Amino acid sequence: MNDREVTVVSYDKDNSRTVLKADSIVDSIVDKFIDRSRVGKKKYGTNLDRTDLSLTEWIDHAIEEAMDQILYLQKIKSVIGGSKTKL
Repeated sequence: MNDREVTVVSYDKDNSRTVLKADSIVDSIVDKFIDRSRVGKKKYGTNLDRTDLSLTEWIDHAIEEAMDQILYLQKIKSVIGGSKTKL
């Protein structure tokens, strides 16, 4: 490892993970993934480590999620009136 490389993730003796901050955008996404995992575990009583679904069932879940995303994007577009506002 050279002087510019930094270990971003480390584990302690209890296998707890420590993640160094990256930047505000990356950090916010990492936090959202962790929160989403906790919500899913509470809501469904399981997580993505589950083994009770077939590959086809996982694909079906992904398709349903993608369809929801398209609906949300269409709703947002209709609310903003399809404007071409530059960001």
